[in-house]
Amino acid sequence: MAKEDILKEVREKGIKSIRLQFTDILGILKNVAITTAQLEKALEGELMFDGSSIEGFARIEESDMYLRPDPNTFTVFPWRPIKGGVARLICDVFNPDGTPFEGDPRYALKKVVAEASSMGYTLNVGPEVEFFLFQVDGDGRPTTITHDNASYFYMTPVDLGEEARRSMVLTLEQMGFEIEASHHETAPGQHEIDFKYSDALDTADKIVTFRFVVRTIAQQHGLHATFMPKPIAGINGSGMHTNQSLFMNGQNAFFDPNGEMGLSKEAYNYIAGLMKHAHSFVAITNPTVNSYKRLIPGFEAPCYIAWSARNRSPLIRIPSKRGSSTRIEARFPDPSCNPYLALAVQLKAGLAGIKENLTPPSAVSQNIYKMSDEERKAQGIQALPANLYDALQELSRDGLIKETLGKHIYERFMKEGIKEWDRYRSTVHPWEVSRYLEMY
Repeated sequence: MAKEDILKEVREKGIKSIRLQFTDILGILKNVAITTAQLEKALEGELMFDGSSIEGFARIEESDMYLRPDPNTFTVFPWRPIKGGVARLICDVFNPDGTPFEGDPRYALKKVVAEASSMGYTLNVGPEVEFFLFQVDGDGRPTTITHDNASYFYMTPVDLGEEARRSMVLTLEQMGFEIEASHHETAPGQHEIDFKYSDALDTADKIVTFRFVVRTIAQQHGLHATFMPKPIAGINGSGMHTNQSLFMNGQNAFFDPNGEMGLSKEAYNYIAGLMKHAHSFVAITNPTVNSYKRLIPGFEAPCYIAWSARNRSPLIRIPSKRGSSTRIEARFPDPSCNPYLALAVQLKAGLAGIKENLTPPSAVSQNIYKMSDEERKAQGIQALPANLYDALQELSRDGLIKETLGKHIYERFMKEGIKEWDRYRSTVHPWEVSRYLEMY
């Protein structure tokens, strides 16, 4: 949209408030609310905010920053009143001298997208985002009591969250999403809504919008939606599988009708790049202590670095469709990640695989969960880091992924990650009390 189009729509719809949105390094959505009187100034990139108040952004002596809205992200919130309504714009963050702010996650993704473009590629991404719906207590605080006891593909009356999910889908469609499917997932209270693939930047924008909308609509239904990866022990956690494909000149670069399995050389290179760097960028795609409670055997979440065109136990799966639908499904990311950084590191690793002409190991057709340690070792199958601390240590040793993040984001991400790990390891958890209090 052009600036004039936005101003015209705001006038015609009687919108009174605009939220200028951006994410911090951890992927938490932030906003500065302005009146429509300030909109033209904002669209010119003249709106300043205090970056030192955002965790991991800037020090107090370099706090002045500017928000530059991306006109293509303009949308009206359908759940607000028609007259006197609210709209939003997603923004890029700039320094006072007009240069992009190195700590802006959206800018980190833009840099890798530009690198792909210089090689002739566009990355298309289709995410499958899972979440839980929980009941709230009398004070409105979230519990871990699930809204139903349903399982995969159930419908009403067993799936009690179906009506809330339907409202989410309708709201997302009003905001420009093309919803492909929505259904109850495997665990009680767990749901999934899939929207159509798009280019990497648009998809990352849509993911942060999706999380915001889902939580807002859940609240209207008296529920709490969470994208926490593993809120309940003993059942499946929530993932965010990302279906990825590179296009060149309008053609799917991963498809080769004469290639093995119908895959091109670039597809194999890309797979190899993801596998080479997965042990380190998992700190970005799975960024919380809780993320690693999901990445354990037995709950359909991948924890071994392998790929397959047949089963879902490896890190990477190749869905059966070919032609323009040929894609790589990365099964390890979870929905707590910062999508800008998560897509940036995956794309960078895949492009490195192409540049370095890397070859992946043979595909694994067996269920890796049922293989012995000796069998996995014989096939060279390594495990992902078992916890956040180990993942951060792997990240600290990977020059390519550090380069992707940039010095500013890398240093602050590491600082926050280690701080989070220290909080976790210094806390005495209920499991320890029940296990050891009487035993010792």
